[in-house]
Amino acid sequence: MTSAYNAGQVRPAGETRTLPVPEGLDGMRLDQAVSRLLGLSRTTAAALVEAGDVTVDGTARPKSDRVAAGSWLEVVLPAPAAPPTVIAETVPGLRVIHADDDIVVVDKPVGVAAHPSPGWTGPTVIGGLAALGHTIATSGAAERQGVVHRLDVGTTGVMAVAKSERAYSLLKRAFKLREVEKRYHAVVQGHLDPLRGTVDAPIDRHPTHDYRWAVMASGKPSITHYDTLEAFPAASLLDVRLETGRTHQIRVHLSTLRHPCVGDLTYGADPTLATRLGLSRQWLHARELAFAHPGTGEPVRFVSDYPDDLAHALRILRD
Repeated sequence: MTSAYNAGQVRPAGETRTLPVPEGLDGMRLDQAVSRLLGLSRTTAAALVEAGDVTVDGTARPKSDRVAAGSWLEVVLPAPAAPPTVIAETVPGLRVIHADDDIVVVDKPVGVAAHPSPGWTGPTVIGGLAALGHTIATSGAAERQGVVHRLDVGTTGVMAVAKSERAYSLLKRAFKLREVEKRYHAVVQGHLDPLRGTVDAPIDRHPTHDYRWAVMASGKPSITHYDTLEAFPAASLLDVRLETGRTHQIRVHLSTLRHPCVGDLTYGADPTLATRLGLSRQWLHARELAFAHPGTGEPVRFVSDYPDDLAHALRILRD
């Protein structure tokens, strides 16, 4: 018997899972235990408990009850949501930096997701490329075909998408083996000490906030290198290089150092400073992307300039 679904596996509607509480989850809240065991979001797990779809040793319990190791959970899983579909639509500000038979590299504007996802109704890179007539590789899940890496909706900058199946396979492998150079620029609050360093701390979903991530012992290995490029009275401009590519990695690691990205209210930034700089999102930009071209094998490098809102904030800090 397995205790969790593999990523991407479809859960049949109404399937019931029965499994014991392992020692490692002894004393954990019921909703959190269900979330951990079955790979569900905390919100989904809590909803299942509240709906009576979770029992402990045959009895329904409140979501805040603590579970004991060896107890048996029975969980009726929800029907899988219909996969989001790609809609071809013009995306203002989406600029193609480079395109050939294997790849298309774009400069992603703020407010645009990499690909469709449940709950997101805004524009996407994949939809924008479809509107521009680019045919994307069919590898990967239907809604994110060709996507080999992602940027947050609120993060701008350079992003590559595979057009050929060979390019998809080679780029996915290159990202996995950390052969892709990913450089970001970030403006953070205060001055880091030391001015150059590395954060090596695992990242997992936040235990109580589904939309946030956090440094957690249970998380996946995450490594971020930073170097201070410029210092201002209230902030610093950093060059950041990623070894790994976890969701919100830079934002989480810098917040953990108590130097969140300016404007990143989700991770503890000062709203007063954000207002003074005219920022409505985090000052974080995917500046450079370099890798071996999947078609030719030759090294390629793509650079993205700062968008207007980030450039404006930087000018204010420099004045």
